[in-house]
Amino acid sequence: MKLLLVEDSASLRKSLTIGLQNLGFTVDETEDGSEGLTMSLSNDYDVIILDIMLPSIDGLTLLKALRSNNNGTRVLLLSARSQPEDRVKGLLSGADDYLTKPFSFDELHARLMTLLRRGTLRTGVDNIELRGFSLDMQLKTLKAGKKLIDLTPNEYKIVECLFTNQNTIVTSEKLSEHIAGHYDAISKNSIEAHLSSARKKAKVSGLELPIQTKRGFGYMVVK
Repeated sequence: MKLLLVEDSASLRKSLTIGLQNLGFTVDETEDGSEGLTMSLSNDYDVIILDIMLPSIDGLTLLKALRSNNNGTRVLLLSARSQPEDRVKGLLSGADDYLTKPFSFDELHARLMTLLRRGTLRTGVDNIELRGFSLDMQLKTLKAGKKLIDLTPNEYKIVECLFTNQNTIVTSEKLSEHIAGHYDAISKNSIEAHLSSARKKAKVSGLELPIQTKRGFGYMVVK
């Protein structure tokens, strides 16, 4: 597994790199946000471990640039900021998980393994064609016919989770984990808001998302 570590603390960067390499990971590392963005866009990584406070450009700006380039690499944010609004801001910017400093190496490892397991939950294909929609899981895009639908990262994740679990009821809890990771949560109201926005965007493109709401249970896509 190949990781990118973007962290400006030399001591922390060194200790994490050694620890991860001892676990068998291949680790590229940098202290600079601008260099981290270049590396993340020009290489394939399984997970990016990203500090928020960085030289050149901060971690959230890097993350937003990554997502705007349709790069769906799993991102674990590191930050000394522990307030709920800070975690929410990071997750809504496109992060897959958020870890507050100081942290134990064992917890970092556990969260990495959770992200890697989530990254392997695929159907064995990179594209799903369904009722006029085309979902590209490599580019992280959704098209209605040939028209690209401009989804936010969280809107895309909801659609992706539902499209890859067709004919199965997906609970709000499962959608929350797909969006925010195992250690944080997105409320049912937030999920409803993201899904409503995705539906409206699809409808403007001329098609309706084939997502049914099963009240009291969750959501389901029917072929």
